[in-house]
Amino acid sequence: MPPGGQVTVPGSGSATYVLRNAGGVYSCTCPAWRNQSVHIDRRTCKHLRRHRGDAAEEARLGALPERSPSTGRSSSTPGPNAPPLLLAHRWEQQDPTGWWLSEKLDGVRAYWDGKRFISRLGNPFVAPDWFREHLPDFPLDGELFAGRGRFQHAVSVARRIDAGEDWRSLAFVIFDAPAVDAGFEDRIAHLQDHFGRRPAPLARVLEHRVCEGLDDLKAELARIESLGGEGLMLRRPRSRYHAGRSETLLKVKSFLDTEARIIGHQAGTGRHKGRLGALEVELPDGTRFKVGTGMSDAERNSPPAIGEVITVRYQELTDAGVPRFPTYVGLRADATWASIVAAWAEKGNG
Repeated sequence: MPPGGQVTVPGSGSATYVLRNAGGVYSCTCPAWRNQSVHIDRRTCKHLRRHRGDAAEEARLGALPERSPSTGRSSSTPGPNAPPLLLAHRWEQQDPTGWWLSEKLDGVRAYWDGKRFISRLGNPFVAPDWFREHLPDFPLDGELFAGRGRFQHAVSVARRIDAGEDWRSLAFVIFDAPAVDAGFEDRIAHLQDHFGRRPAPLARVLEHRVCEGLDDLKAELARIESLGGEGLMLRRPRSRYHAGRSETLLKVKSFLDTEARIIGHQAGTGRHKGRLGALEVELPDGTRFKVGTGMSDAERNSPPAIGEVITVRYQELTDAGVPRFPTYVGLRADATWASIVAAWAEKGNG
């Protein structure tokens, strides 16, 4: 079954099921596949085994990294290889005049250590040789980006282990040079000079410009959001790169978002009968609610597993602390539930 392909197979009696290959993740619409409490790329069933063969399924599952059933990740905390990333705070109406302004990309954060890509948790991304061959031997901070509104596609490709042709749909968009001991302007100049002399076909330096003030910020935010973008980033002039969350880097968005852990699946009704209707989730403080919009038909047929961490977009919180009009954005590929809860507690909310 080629990537993106599907096939209908017979089940018991008159039932039929659909097998799919979504970027190397094989799924089946049968209840036995849907109801497993493991990550979707570790599930199998008798229909997949019958169609692909036991040997192919064993080889596929054996090649995947082990995942914790409680978190859906390979570990509950960032591993020893986790890169020292600069992390952003939310913009709280600070005067943006003179700050460096750029688009906030809807991609997968990736750290290039000079030889390979590493996730925020320290896990490698298995990129093809041809994707990596023109990148420098010094560290880069950026995102694997598939385009506006294609976050889930970027996650799907980045998490694959076969370094396939789907990587051609991604670009490595670079927004910093962590190892350059200088202010932000000099770090960007270093990147522009390097890639100006040694271009990489599938990599580019993110464009930044000076913000002229609050009206400029609001106008640019409206423009980016009208194009389907996620928001903006602000960087303090002459700021240094250092690991951890910093007030020198701010994210600006009209809508709020948060991370939540899946604790249950609610069956669908009406046109969603026989597949997922809503995700039952909880916030780090234990607040529980349901997310019933934002999922594609494919995601409803093959929903993320219980224990997975997802990003939810919403308008505001109710007086009870529940997100209003929550919408599913996608799986959070670069953080564990343990690290999210720890960050929430560190902010003084616990």
